[in-house]
Amino acid sequence: MGGEGTSEAVNKQRRYFLIGATSVVGGIGIVGAAVPFVASWVPSAKARALGAPVKIDISKLRPGELLGPMPAWRGKPVFVLYRTQATIDALPSLDDTRADPDSERKEQQPAYAQNTWRSRRPEIGVYLGLCTHLGCSPKFYGAVEPQPWDENWQGGFFCPCHGSAFDLAGRVQKGKPAPSNLEVPPYSFESDSVIVIGVDEENA
Repeated sequence: MGGEGTSEAVNKQRRYFLIGATSVVGGIGIVGAAVPFVASWVPSAKARALGAPVKIDISKLRPGELLGPMPAWRGKPVFVLYRTQATIDALPSLDDTRADPDSERKEQQPAYAQNTWRSRRPEIGVYLGLCTHLGCSPKFYGAVEPQPWDENWQGGFFCPCHGSAFDLAGRVQKGKPAPSNLEVPPYSFESDSVIVIGVDEENA
């Protein structure tokens, strides 16, 4: 009788041990399966980098020049240009030939860039270098001189893909395929010579 009681107690202990061990292993399996699932919600380093602000040094940029090599933000090229006083003064005279001279499409630029120059400072322009037609990258033609697409060219950007033209404020010319002006990204000046693309002072 005593032997049977001992045997039964041992069997119970084994049963509890097996149940406990199985639960632990099962729990580990569930956690192991959950880790990849949870990890899939964490942005990759590349994704974080694409959305991160970009600092640009413009200390060597001179009047009439477009910054090179061209920086990028969120995988898009950024035009940073230094306008001369003459081109700044000439911008209002182009209003009648612009499709949206007053930048009324508010989604195209932050409020601080809704002006004639479409920028924080009249001399420095910052625009995404993608044509608003089909996303090609326009070419910079800064000189004020006749061009095959415009005999009265006052400087700006021309997209050779489909012929859209933008002035030195990124405003699109009337009658061209591009439906809107070049987009102005959010940006701020960290100093007189450093621009931060992706962060503006209003939302910093």
